[in-house]
Amino acid sequence: MTDDEGAPVEERVGVALREADDTLAVAESCTGGLIGSLVTDVPGSSDYFDRSVVTYSYDAKRDLLAVAREALDDHGAVSEPVARQMARGVRDTADATWGVATTGIAGPTGGTEETPVGTAYVAVAHAAPWGSGDSRTAVQRYEFDGDRTTVKERIARQALSDLLDAVENW
Repeated sequence: MTDDEGAPVEERVGVALREADDTLAVAESCTGGLIGSLVTDVPGSSDYFDRSVVTYSYDAKRDLLAVAREALDDHGAVSEPVARQMARGVRDTADATWGVATTGIAGPTGGTEETPVGTAYVAVAHAAPWGSGDSRTAVQRYEFDGDRTTVKERIARQALSDLLDAVENW
């Protein structure tokens, strides 16, 4: 995803985070580290990027992000509640301003009628100043077409686009 001037979304995210003096941490499941790779492709990303953790398994989500067993049992890994907990968990464990999370089904197998291949949840969590009560998290459900590599890339870039929108508009 690029803007009218052709700047990739990862560069625009970097500019926005740097201007806001904000930091970013990412929890990736279906994207397997691709968001972290895109962010660190930008020179100077160490100014705002803290970490990307790949939490592919249920155990990793529970251990590294404190995703509740009940959320995984009741909703499955590819769900709004799990994406929300992942984004908040990585934001808080990294003590970052922003947490972004992805969970989905990249394919080519693993989908169901209710949750087809290409389904992804992207969550963006913001840490407002302590005591303000203004921290918030938004989760969006998407469905992407393409082979596994294409779906993963589209999810990663959508996550960065959602983050950019939040940084600029929240």
